[in-house]
Amino acid sequence: MSVALTLTAQDKHTLRTAAYGAVSLLAAADAAGSPHKVATHGSIALATATGLVGHVLAEKSKIGNLDGKSVAALADQVLPALTAAMSLLKEQDSAEADNFRAAIDVALGAAARARKGEPTPAMTAMTRKITEALDAA
Repeated sequence: MSVALTLTAQDKHTLRTAAYGAVSLLAAADAAGSPHKVATHGSIALATATGLVGHVLAEKSKIGNLDGKSVAALADQVLPALTAAMSLLKEQDSAEADNFRAAIDVALGAAARARKGEPTPAMTAMTRKITEALDAA
């Protein structure tokens, strides 16, 4: 049975950084293709999230500085945020952790399908890194 979650402003920031950052990482991995389409489709997919996760992702607030000078700098922010978000949610409500994971999976799938043809090897590798960060919790 699900329990009521109480998230601090910092917790919400971590969830948004993780979710939108994952989409940003995938877009950065497709820099030679259609990164704007990848980011748009992934972000739209995140907007379909439901439950507490959906409410947090829908809040209009600044995510912070996700425009690192390199993909590595962006990954240094986002991958730990993904692990932290999953840990936080698992501690409080496993159903919301599953919901968050599903929202990320849907967003990554939508983002990958935004480009013509198969995902690039770089996109495939980045998706694996994102999945590993989620699983590390």
